[in-house]
Amino acid sequence: MISVEVSNRSGMNVDEEAAAALARGVLAGEGVEEGELGLHFVGPEEMRKLKRDYLGVDEATDVLSFPIDGREQLAPGLPRQLGDAVLCPQVAGDAWRLPLVHGLLHLVGHDHGPEMEAKEARWSG
Repeated sequence: MISVEVSNRSGMNVDEEAAAALARGVLAGEGVEEGELGLHFVGPEEMRKLKRDYLGVDEATDVLSFPIDGREQLAPGLPRQLGDAVLCPQVAGDAWRLPLVHGLLHLVGHDHGPEMEAKEARWSG
């Protein structure tokens, strides 16, 4: 089972259950059957700070991913820590599904390109 811990510091109403269900579906579709995921909704200023601190770019964005284990082989009995997907509802708007899928795919090791775009279209459409 994929455990999703959701936090909302964005100041916006967010359909947390739908986001968690989408995350579980995408991860299961990518072959991840067990693991722990942090799903965080933050405001534009917090997102801007995160992007500046971790990527050196001083702007808000729709999603950032902070992977931990991804698909790496783990010792038996160790829980899989997928990492954190951080979404800014004010930047993503009503089209939040695509950025969330994008961030989740990064957590499991996908890089930008045609394969990732096809997976994004499948999961967010």
